[in-house]
Amino acid sequence: MSTRITQRELESYLWSAAVVLRGLIDAGDYKQYIFPLVFMKRISDVYDEEHLAAMEVYGDENLADLPENHRFVIPDNCHWDDIRSVTSDIGSTVLKAMRAIESANPDTLPGVFGDGDWGNKNLLPDSTLNDLIEHFSTKTLSIANLPEDELGNGYEFLIKKFADDSGHTAQEFYTNRTLVHLMTLMLEPQPGESIYDPTCGTGGMLISTAAEVKRQGKEWRNLRLYGQELNYGTSAIARMNLFLHGVTDGHIAHGDTLSRPAFHSAKGQLQTFDVVLANPPYSIKAWNRDAFTNDPYGRNLWGVPPQGRADYAFFQHIAKSLDPKTGRAAILFPHGVLFRREEAALREALLKSDLVECVLGLGAGLFYNSPMEAVVITLRANKRAEHKGKVLFINAINEVTREQAQSFLHESHQIRILDSYRAFNDINQFAAVATLDEIARKGFSLAIPLYVAGVKAARSMDRVDVVETLAALRVAAAESEAAVVDVLARLRTEVST
Repeated sequence: MSTRITQRELESYLWSAAVVLRGLIDAGDYKQYIFPLVFMKRISDVYDEEHLAAMEVYGDENLADLPENHRFVIPDNCHWDDIRSVTSDIGSTVLKAMRAIESANPDTLPGVFGDGDWGNKNLLPDSTLNDLIEHFSTKTLSIANLPEDELGNGYEFLIKKFADDSGHTAQEFYTNRTLVHLMTLMLEPQPGESIYDPTCGTGGMLISTAAEVKRQGKEWRNLRLYGQELNYGTSAIARMNLFLHGVTDGHIAHGDTLSRPAFHSAKGQLQTFDVVLANPPYSIKAWNRDAFTNDPYGRNLWGVPPQGRADYAFFQHIAKSLDPKTGRAAILFPHGVLFRREEAALREALLKSDLVECVLGLGAGLFYNSPMEAVVITLRANKRAEHKGKVLFINAINEVTREQAQSFLHESHQIRILDSYRAFNDINQFAAVATLDEIARKGFSLAIPLYVAGVKAARSMDRVDVVETLAALRVAAAESEAAVVDVLARLRTEVST
C-alpha cells in the first residue's frame, strides 16, 4: 500500500537522524553514517516493491527473486530487515552487509557505502545504531512512496544541512545550488552528451545537468555523467546521490584528479567531454607540482603553476578534457585567478589559446560559508566565428540576495545574467566585450573592473563599500602592472636600437 511521503516529512525524517548522532561524532562526519543507512533502507524497500510486482506477474517466490526483476542484488542476510533483527555488534553486521551488497553489484555499487568506522563501539555504540535503525524503519522508502526526484531532493536538503552544521568543511562537498543551476543554464547540456566534473563532491553539478535536461522535457537518461572526487566518503555519497536521482549511467571515481585522472581514451590519453562543470578546491598547496611538470597527459600546456596555488593546474586539466568540437566548461573560482601576478604567464597563455569565452563576476558569499566573491569562467573549444579573439566580461556583483546568512541567486538574477551572456554585447555598467589585443594592452589581466566600470554595490551610503573599494584597488593594481609592462617594453626597444 502506498503512503506518499511529503517533502516536509522527508526532510524532518532525515534530519532527525542527525539529531541522534549529535554530541557523539563531529558534525562533519554525520554524512559518513546517515547517507549509507538511508541508501541501504532505500534499496531494501525498492527490492521489496519490485518483488511484490514480480509476484503479481509470476505468482512464484523464486521467480520473483530473479536478478532481472531487480535493480540491485541483495544477498542473503543483507536486507534491512536482517540488520534490524540484530541486537549486538550491530556496526559490524551493518558493515558486513554493506560490503556484501557492494560485491554482489560490482558494476553499479563498488565502494558506494564509503569507509565509515562502523565497528567502533566507542564512536557508535549498539544503542545509538539501534536508535538510528529504528528511526529509519518508521517509513517505507519505496518508489511509490517516494519517487526518485523527491528522495534526491531530500538528499540535497541533507547535504546542505550538513554543510550548514559543519562550518568550514562544507565547501568540500557542497556548492551553492543556485549558482550551480546558473552554470548549467550557461552551458545548455543536451541529451546524449557527456558531462564531467573533475572535483565532483557529492555530485550536485552532475545532477543539475540531468535535472535541467529533464525540466525541458528532453531525454535525460542517456546523459553520460562522469565525476572524480578525492575524499573517499564524499565520492561514495556522490554515487548514492546519482542513483537516488534516477541516474543509472553515472561514473564516479575516487582519487586525485591532478595526479591520477580516472578517465582515459582508448589510446591512454585523457577522455574528453562535451560539458565540464567544476568548482575546484581553490589555491591548494599540497599537490605534486614536480609530477605536473612532466605530465604524461600534456596538461601543462600553458606552464606549471606555483606550488602554493594549484588553480591553473585544474584550469589546464579542464581545458585538456574538452572535446575539441563540442567542449565547453564553466568553472567556479575565487577572483584571484583573474589577476594574480605569479600566474601572469599562465594567464597570458590561457588567453592566447582563445578558449576563454566569458568572465562572470558575482557578489560575495556564494562560496559556501565564505565571504569571498565568486567568478565563473566559461571556456569554449569551438567558439562562434564572431566571438573568436574576444572575451565577454559581466560584472554581476549586485545580482545576489542574502537572507538568513546565506547568499543565493534569484531567478531574476539568473535571467539577467543569462540574457547578457547569450547576447555577447556591451551593456552599460554591466557587460563589455574585449578583444584579445585590448586585454594584452592591460597586461593580460582579467580583472573585471578594467573592462566594466562604474558599477556600485547596492548598499547604504553611510557604510564603507568594501566590494567597490576592492574593485578599485584591483583596477589600480592592474593599470599599474600594465604601465610597468609598457615601460619595460619601451626600454627593451631602446636598448636593442
